[in-house]
Parts: sequence; structure tokens; C-alpha cells
Amino acid sequence: MDRPWKKHIPKGNPIEIDIPEMSLTELFYQSVEQYSDKTAVTFMEQRYTYSELGKLVKRCARLLADEGIRKGDRVALMLPNCPQYPIGFFGTLLNGAIVVQINPMYKANELIHVLKDSGARHIIVLDDLLPIVEAVIAETDVEKVLSVSLEKGKCEMTKKLLSVTEADFTVEIEPAEDVAVLQYTGGTTGRSKGAMLTHRNIVANTLQSAATSRINTQKGKERVLGVSPLFHVYGMTSGMNLTFYNGGELILVSRFEVTEIVDLINNIKPTIFPGVPTMYIALLQYYQSHPFDLHTLKSCVSGSSPLPLNVLSRFNELSGTKIAEGYGLSEASPVTHRNPVSGLQKPGSIGVPIQNTDAAIIDSITGEPALLVDTPGELVIKGPQVMKGYWGMPEETQQTIQNGWLHTGDIAKMDEDGFFYIVGRKKEMIIAGGFNIYPIEIEDILYSHPKVLEAAVFGVPDQYRGETVHAAVVLKPSERITENELKDYCRRQLAAFKVPKAITFESELPKTAVGKILKRKLQEKHIAYSDKI
Repeated sequence: MDRPWKKHIPKGNPIEIDIPEMSLTELFYQSVEQYSDKTAVTFMEQRYTYSELGKLVKRCARLLADEGIRKGDRVALMLPNCPQYPIGFFGTLLNGAIVVQINPMYKANELIHVLKDSGARHIIVLDDLLPIVEAVIAETDVEKVLSVSLEKGKCEMTKKLLSVTEADFTVEIEPAEDVAVLQYTGGTTGRSKGAMLTHRNIVANTLQSAATSRINTQKGKERVLGVSPLFHVYGMTSGMNLTFYNGGELILVSRFEVTEIVDLINNIKPTIFPGVPTMYIALLQYYQSHPFDLHTLKSCVSGSSPLPLNVLSRFNELSGTKIAEGYGLSEASPVTHRNPVSGLQKPGSIGVPIQNTDAAIIDSITGEPALLVDTPGELVIKGPQVMKGYWGMPEETQQTIQNGWLHTGDIAKMDEDGFFYIVGRKKEMIIAGGFNIYPIEIEDILYSHPKVLEAAVFGVPDQYRGETVHAAVVLKPSERITENELKDYCRRQLAAFKVPKAITFESELPKTAVGKILKRKLQEKHIAYSDKI
């Protein structure tokens, strides 16, 4: 296979890299040893050196072991960005157990699904979220709950860590076989499914990501603005794991508030910012009325969803750097493509395949992967970062990984230089503000309302969030309900980012001859109407 993108790898960055046979915790403790006295994590007024963080991870491993966690058990993390996240993450892995990533914004029905599907035995959760966990725990296999407080002196987890000794045991890990993380994503049924990311998958993607920016990374000296959620695969790899591998300082922020981020940029002066489009848009909007110095950010990366071209060019102009837009997905740990950090960059492109990664377009005629120029087709990926499969779903795994190629479900094209462009989505998944949203989950909630006859959920373009959720609803005869009342009904059962921004009431929904709702027609109708107002 000819790989035209290789000629655009910046001089000084490797063309290919060696992937060592090691666990993710071994990779972490290499940095603990090499950068022991350097700051690993900053969170509000708290600072942890690599040595201190490494010791707390071993205490966490001991605590979990004392509570019965063994190799292969699942431990759920339901936390915002805070020091307890990496402590719980690596403490779980040090036991040979599997981390189950859970979005703290989940409501009861969403949480039940992930906990039951994964078979998690323990959960480490923010204390504010204890009521929702306690309400569902009886329906799950969870045996122990460990709470985390962000208030000084009130954290149960911290108190327990200080009461135990450091783990002095080792658990044998087979990097290519043993699962490190269950990263939940969406399935053809719309119900989330656990992508099994092995130790080798995540080690590989961490090293691959490091290789893309080797020429402009100073190991042991970078300060990384860690506001992208660590429970999201992008924040886990591009934020936490990559920072620790490079011996950098991970500046953790529990949630994105633009004024707080600007204060951090002004005072702490981070050098690297792995963000998502909504963050760059918010920073630009703030800059218009409150100018601040962006030049401290020498490296910016954008992922999770497409970055509007006007935002890309304006931010680059103000910061003096170039946002390197990339692409990835949970099933690939996640990074597969990135624009080069120097040399040729193409606005609107997701860049080129990263080191040790092949990408191709499915030929619509042959059905086989090929390097077709300017011909849209499904994007497929092959590389060491591709997941082992879906947890407990062999049929879904076989549909998604064929002959070693990961079928992304996204429609893309490649130009003659080997740069790739996303042109559409084969799946109906909506990406709003970097979050993946699956319409059928919202439709299930709408259909459960006693006054709703039919419902269809789809995404529409949004300048700030990339896409936003829209619902079209047909009410049962003689029934009445307002848009706000129906939104409130959704809000009680869904995470806030999944609640439809707009709900329109229709007399009927367009359908095919066999009765399938034509969402595209609804989508086109809404977009056309929006363009007129």
C-alpha cells in the first residue's frame, strides 16, 4: 500500500516507532522514576510530584486489593477531573483490574446500563453523585462504593489511602491480551457498548501521540491544561497518559469555565492545550471583550468533533501557534490522525495517519480498503491502537473489525497528499460539544411519555457545539404538552448534554414505504427553516 502521507511527517519526528511489550502501569512508573521530583499534577492549591503520585497509586492498589479486587475485576470511576482520577485509574490497573470509565453527568438509567453490562464490583465516585449511585446499586454487582470529595479534609478516599501501606505486590500482565479500560461508546442498537482497550492499545497510542509532536515537546518541562474530561478517551490519552509519559505537569480543571481557564493561562501559563472546538470557540468569544495573551500556548490540539475553519484561523492568528486538528474514536484508544505540528497543515482536514497507523477508504465497488483520491467512502483504520473488541459483544466486534481493519462508520475522503477529510457520518450519532449522543436513547425516553405517539431525534449544525440535538414529535390524538414540559421530562432522565435543545411538534413524520422514519428529511426541513430566520 502506497502511503503518501509519510512524506509530510515533520523532520525530527520518527516515521515509525517501536511499541514495547509493557503494561500501562510500567510506562507510568518509568516516568515516576525518571521525573520523581517534578510536579505531576496540579489541582487548585494541590500539587503532587511524580514520586508522591506514584506512592498514592500504590496505596490505592493496596486499598482495592484489601477490599477484594483481583485481576480482571472491573472498577468504575465516576469522577470529574481531580487528582483522585489518576490515583484511582492507575491503582486499579496496578491490581490487574479493569477501569470502567463513567461520565459523571449520567442519570440513573444510563448508569445502570454501564454498571450492569461491565459487571463492575467497585465504584469510585464524587460525593455529590452518591445519591444516584445509591439509588441504583441494588440492581448492579457493585459491592463497594468509595467516595471522593473536592473539599479539603472531607475526602473518604484520601483518608483511606493514608490508612494503608503501599502495595508491594506485582500482577503479571499480558499487554496485548489484558484489558486495561472499558471505554463505553455507542452500538448499532444505540445502547452504549464497552470498547476493550488493552494495555498494549493504550501504551501504543500514548507513544504514537508522543511521536507526532516529538520535535516541539520538551520532556520534563511542559505544562498541560487538563480540562478535557479524563473519563473521555481523548482526555485519558491526549491529556493524562501523554503528559505523564513526557514528564509534564498536568493542570487539572474539573470543568470548563472560560474565566477560570483564562486565569490559568495568565497565571500558570500552560504550554500545551488539548481541547475541543467548543473550548476554542468560548476562548475566542471571551477574547473579543477581554483580550488576554495566548502566546504561552505553544502547542494546541483539537479533537472530538470538527473545528470550524473560522475558529481555527482566528485562534491561530491570536496565539501565534497552529492548532493541530486530529481525529480518533474510542475504539482506537483514540488517536488515528493528526495534522503535522510543523510543515504542511490543511485547514478542514483531520490530517494524516499517525505513526504505525494505516488508513484507507472502502471502495464502494469492491468493498475492499483502498487509497482512493477524492472519493468518499467509509474510513477504516489499522494499527496497534485498535481495540481488542466490544465487551461481551462478539457479533458487534466482527462487524466492526474485519481483517484487522476497524470500520469507523464515518465517511471520509483522501487527497493526493494523503490528508484525510471527514465528509459525513455513516452512523446517526450526534457529536455535540465533544460528547457522543445516540438518538435512539433519547427516542426511548420520548416514547415513554404517555402523550407521545412518535418521535425522531437527529443532529443539526450548531456554530458553538458543532451539532445540537433536535427532536420531532407527534402527539397522540387530543393530547397537549408544551416544548418546555417535554424537555423537563427528558432532563429528569438524561444527562444534560443529551436533552434536546429544540423539540418541534409535527402532525406526522415522513416515512418510507415500509414505515421507517426519514430523519434526513426532518433534518433538511429544520436546517432550511433555520437558514431563513
